[in-house]
Amino acid sequence: MTAPELGYPVRVIRPQLVHSFTHAALSPEPDLAVAALMIARVEYPKLDAGPYLDQLDAIGGEARARVAEAPVLDEDEVPTGVDPQRYAQVMALNQYLFGEMRFVGNERHYEDPRNSFLNEVLERRTGIPITLALLYIEIARRAGVPVEGVNFPGHFLLRCRARRGSPYEDLIIDAFHGGALLSRDLLRRQAGEQFTDDDDALRFESRLLPHATKPQILARMLLNLKRLYVRMYSFPQARDVTELLVAVDPSAINELRDRGLLAYHLKDFAAALRDLEAYLRLTTSSGAAAGDAEEHAQIWEHVKALRKRVASLN
Repeated sequence: MTAPELGYPVRVIRPQLVHSFTHAALSPEPDLAVAALMIARVEYPKLDAGPYLDQLDAIGGEARARVAEAPVLDEDEVPTGVDPQRYAQVMALNQYLFGEMRFVGNERHYEDPRNSFLNEVLERRTGIPITLALLYIEIARRAGVPVEGVNFPGHFLLRCRARRGSPYEDLIIDAFHGGALLSRDLLRRQAGEQFTDDDDALRFESRLLPHATKPQILARMLLNLKRLYVRMYSFPQARDVTELLVAVDPSAINELRDRGLLAYHLKDFAAALRDLEAYLRLTTSSGAAAGDAEEHAQIWEHVKALRKRVASLN
């Protein structure tokens, strides 16, 4: 079975959507779902976010009840070094989301674009690490459990913080694999790291298990979606996603370059010239161009051709 061919409106992404997404993505409010559902409007421009937000609230309300009913555990009933209270709460969340509701990682059709849209994840109960993690964060927040994203290389994870002042370690959770709890030793092996003392272990936590901010989570979703669209030769959608990437991270110079190249491919020459000139200007002023002189030269050739083409249209 192959992923379905997704439809796409002829018009490009609306400026109002970009503005609303920027506001939602950069807001200090912890809510991720509103911005995630705006991302889905790249593919589903008439999507009504209301029913999906209501669904999250309903799931979160039931999850809160399950967490409140979680049994009190003794230290000898949980893995060594783990906070018994947090462990019980996470197990209650896992049982509800992955046991009863049957959310599951889509290993068979990992690159199906629907895995990247929160509305589809809720409807189909399947997704990829980043979208299942976002779902988990939103439900945990509604249930009163402190869970945050973790930018582990190659596979997005979650962290449930131990209670402040306790001697316990945080829980690292893999939403893609049914909420599995991952040990530091396993993560070190996966990262190919060798550690010999406590200082090294602290460096591991800060370097390979960094907290993912709200804009970083949304950017990771968008980067994954952009790669999928490019592989599918769905360049209009890829351009729209890149528009949102630039909105959530204006310092992402490479996204400015890619937006220009996608506009060039789609024959929007004025937009392509604007972005590629800005890219050359920014990389030259920052010294970044020296790192890839060949690419810089190629972009400059594009700019010269675009200047002639745009001038001929005026």
